[in-house]
Parts: sequence; structure tokens; C-alpha cells
Amino acid sequence: MFTQTAYSGTAAEQYGLLAKQLDALLEGETNRIANYSNASALLNQFLETTNWVGFYLMEDGELVLGPFQGLPACVRIPVGKGVCGTAAAEQKTVVVEDVHAFPGHIACDAASQSEIVVPLVKNGEVIGVLDIDSPVKNRFSEDDRAGIEQFAEVLLKHV
Repeated sequence: MFTQTAYSGTAAEQYGLLAKQLDALLEGETNRIANYSNASALLNQFLETTNWVGFYLMEDGELVLGPFQGLPACVRIPVGKGVCGTAAAEQKTVVVEDVHAFPGHIACDAASQSEIVVPLVKNGEVIGVLDIDSPVKNRFSEDDRAGIEQFAEVLLKHV
């Protein structure tokens, strides 16, 4: 599910091209906020049927809102709470087909129906999470999971 007509081929090929674009976009820039901002903007333009794309960054043991694209969001999320906090605590990607069925889901946007959260782990430590919401149930496929994890790996080289 992609909006950019410049992307063609399989989902894996499209995400591969996106990862290369991210790498080129961030090359040589050392400001983390600028890099997170451009990453969220690029991913937001790439994906369709999403209503929030952004980051929560680890600060003093909790996740704090970082650069994003979408409606205003919850500012602080405790590790272990909600989808973002669960991904951070478990250090693994969490894909939720229906957020209303996820115990303890934190609703920042009432329109959100499904969600994927990829933890950002650097040197064995969670530095944040990449959070993507969709107004469509069961929006995120295995291809999306693999592609978004690849995107996160490229981003980690630049933050």
C-alpha cells in the first residue's frame, strides 16, 4: 500500500528503495531531531492509509513524544504500557490488527484502528520507538513489518 508512483516492484523492493532514500537523505547530518523529523516525513509520504507516523524517544526511563506526522499525540508513555511501551519493554516489533482488542491500548487518536511499533535498539539499549497508526483494521502485513524494520535499521545508523 504505497502512494508514491516512483515505487514499483514487490513490497520488499519498494521498502528497499525507501531505505536507500532514507540513507541518502540523512547522510552527513548529525542532528538527531532533524533526522527523526525527515524520517517520519519520508515514511508518512511513502505509506497510505496511515494517520500517524512518528517517534517516541527514551528519556529518563519513559518514552517521550518526538518528531511525528499526524494529529497531536500523547506526550509520555511508560515503558510496558500500551503498544509503544510494550514494544520498548520487549525489544521487539508489535503489530496490532485491532487496537481496541489490545489490553491497555493508549488511544491518542480515536480514528486509529491498527498499529505497528518498532523498537529502536542501539548498543543493546532501547533509545525509542517508531510508531505508525492506521484508521484501517489489520493494515500492517508481514511485508510492512519487514520493510519498516529495515527502515528503522537504516535510521539507527544516523541517530
